[in-house]
Order: sequence, then structure tokens, then C-alpha cells
Amino acid sequence: MAYNLRIPRRTLLKGVGAAGLGTVLASGKIRPLYAASVAPITIVINQSPWFESFRKTVELYEEETGNTVELDVNPFAGSLEKQRNSVRGSKGQYDLLIMNSGWFAEMYFGGFVEPITDIDPSFKLDPEIYTLGDTVFYDPEKRAMTPSGKLMSMPIAPLIPLLYFRGDLYREKGLKEPELFSELEANAKALHNPPEIYGIVQRGARGPHTVAYDFYPYLYGHGGGIFRDQLAGDYAVILNNPEGKQALDYYIRLAREAGHPKTAASDQAEVIQAMVTGKAGHIMMVIAAWSQMDDPNKSIVVDKVELAPPPHVPGVPSSPGLGHWLGGVAKNIPDDRKRATVEFLRWFQTRDAQIALAKFGGIPVHAGAYADPMAEERQYRWMKPLAKALETSVNIYQFPEASEVIAVLELGLNQAIAGEIPSDQALDSMAAQIQTIMAGHGYKTGGI
Repeated sequence: MAYNLRIPRRTLLKGVGAAGLGTVLASGKIRPLYAASVAPITIVINQSPWFESFRKTVELYEEETGNTVELDVNPFAGSLEKQRNSVRGSKGQYDLLIMNSGWFAEMYFGGFVEPITDIDPSFKLDPEIYTLGDTVFYDPEKRAMTPSGKLMSMPIAPLIPLLYFRGDLYREKGLKEPELFSELEANAKALHNPPEIYGIVQRGARGPHTVAYDFYPYLYGHGGGIFRDQLAGDYAVILNNPEGKQALDYYIRLAREAGHPKTAASDQAEVIQAMVTGKAGHIMMVIAAWSQMDDPNKSIVVDKVELAPPPHVPGVPSSPGLGHWLGGVAKNIPDDRKRATVEFLRWFQTRDAQIALAKFGGIPVHAGAYADPMAEERQYRWMKPLAKALETSVNIYQFPEASEVIAVLELGLNQAIAGEIPSDQALDSMAAQIQTIMAGHGYKTGGI
């Protein structure tokens, strides 16, 4: 059930008469107050593992500026529904839309978000902000996410998968952190001792965006893909090329020879549970799950799990698929609320705000946060591998009908992993269906 969470206004420096001149941070630095006395804003957002860190960061913004923010917090599907309804009204209810990678293209293509630099031409994106496959930009003429377009949004949560592995078992067996898929396979087999422990536990269940999302690092890390060149408007389907078959065969072989016997039925909860209960040597999992690894109330492998960028084949970069969140300003709201929303984004993108976000348990979008001394601390050991992986992360979809393609992948991949159909048959069938979908929407498409 959706609910409203009102973040109370607080004063950080009670009794300081010169507060209007600047804000004293915990670090002892002085930073100018960010546009105090702007209109209150409302942010529509989903309830998720990273929400608490975002909430605390919003609270800090209120403390530093005196500005007021209301958070409208909903389940995943509820947030999307509210955004769709609000942007299509004569006057929007929500100012900042927290958009998932699965639907931000819909908001761009539909003209529902206002370019940030149209609201404030002086706004500059911090050069150290991760642009996440350039998905913060959109060029309506090219119908593509490209820096040649306008700045449409601000990264909020840069969620990608990383390889989680048991560092204590690696040390016991003298194993090396895997960079290549061949090394991951060898290491998974070395740790595989069922039913006590499985070398790797993978997600294979069919869902709204389940097995497909977990397959992307394997597909793109083998040099494959779904489309030939989305940025150029070429939607020829290449899923069933040799690289795609190599990737799917590898995924299936890993599951059968070093994985869980019920991979085809395993969803995210089962994969995470296997790791925190000591039943998995490796998992490929979104970074948002990291906090559970060192939580003594949930995990028996506290301080034993390490992370690395997803492996790849020689000559191909690590290629984690983006499952990120962006913040866009609704077009159908009054100008004063647009300007107030931009002021929040101006503050949110700063290095200090992003370091605070990380200390609250969030995932920063500013490269400077990953270079902070905190990244050397044991509890933040995820920061360096994540920063490295973000550099080569992949935006899988650049069109608003992505959900139709994902549905095809979910069924076909699940069937192949379950052994119901051969991998080549699954790939050919999925490719043909995707080609039909793209042609039906008027995209330039074809096959290999």
C-alpha cells in the first residue's frame, strides 16, 4: 500500500545567527547555503533497500538549506503508476520523478520531463558525476541517449551487478580474484562441494526482469548483445550470434557443473540467501544487496565476502547491465517548483552530499566519493570494485517498449536454463520474437 512519508524540516545549527551565510558541515568545511526559501517539493520514489540512505540524505538537505521536501513512498509498481498518472494530468502532483532504468525512456520519449538546463541554463552537471551510459541525456531528434542531447535527469542510484565471492575460501585454496569467465568457472568448480556449498548460485527464475537482468553481464561480457547499435538507430537483433550462444552455453554449463540444482527456479531472494547462509561460493548480484552480507542479523559470512567487477572474455570489457535510478523534473508542474527541484539536484550532485549518502548506506553517483579515504575502510570495500565496474557499465535498452523485449527474454532464458529447449533453439526463437516486436513499433530491425 502506498503511503506518504513527510520529512520534517530541521535546523542543523540551532542558535547560530550567521546561518544564512553558510552551512557548517561535519567535516568542518563551510559551504554556501543552497537557494534557501525555494518552494516545497514532492519526490515520488519507490520503497527499496537504498531508500533509507536517500531519505537521510534528503533530511540532510533540509537541515543545510531550510528547504522543505516531501517524499511520497510506494512499492515499485505503485511508484510507476503514480508517475504515469501525474505526468499526464493538467498539473502534476509530483516534482521529482525517481525513474527506473526500465521506464525512464518512456518519460523521455513522451516529453514528460523537463530538461534541467531548460529550467536553469546556468546549471552544470558536475564532471565527476557518473552519467551511467549517458542515460541522463536525451536527443529527441536522434531519439537517443547521447551527450549531444539535453540534460534530462540526475543519477540517483547507480545500481549494477558485481561478483560477490567468498574471500576466506579463496585464501584457503589459494585462488585469484577472477577477471575472466574462464577463471570464474575454474574457481567455482574449486569451491563446489554440494550440498554443503555450491560453487556459484545464479538466478534463473522467470519474472518481470529477473533472469534476463542477471544474464546481461554474461551476454555483453562475451561480446554479445541484443541489438546491433541502438545509438545509431540500428535495432537489428544479434542475440543469437555466436557470442550470444557462447554466453548462454556458459551460463548453463556453470549452473550444471558448479551451480545449484534448482537454478531455473532461483530468484533474487534465494540467491542472496544462499550467500548469507554460507551455501554459495559466488553470486552475481546487484550492489544494493551488499549491506546484507555484513549484517550479523542476516549473515553468517560477515567480513568474509569480497567483490569484483563482473568477469569477461579476453578483449571485451567487463559489462554489467545498468539497473539504475534517475531523477527527472516533471514538465507539468509550476515554474517555482521546477526551480526548487533543480536546487535540490544541484545540492545532491556535490561531492559532500554524495559522501554523506555513502555514509548513510547508499551508493554514490559522484566519482569523488569513491576516491575519498573512506573507500579504504573495510566496511566500504565495495566502493573500489563498483567504481571500476561503473566505467564500463552498459545501458541495455534505449527505447520505451523495452518491457516487451524483456518478457521474451525471461521466458526463453528460463526454458533454456531449465533444459526444456536447447540453447540455440531458445536464442533463435527469442531473436525472432524480438525482431517482430521492434518491427511492429516501427524500428529499423532485422536479423543476423
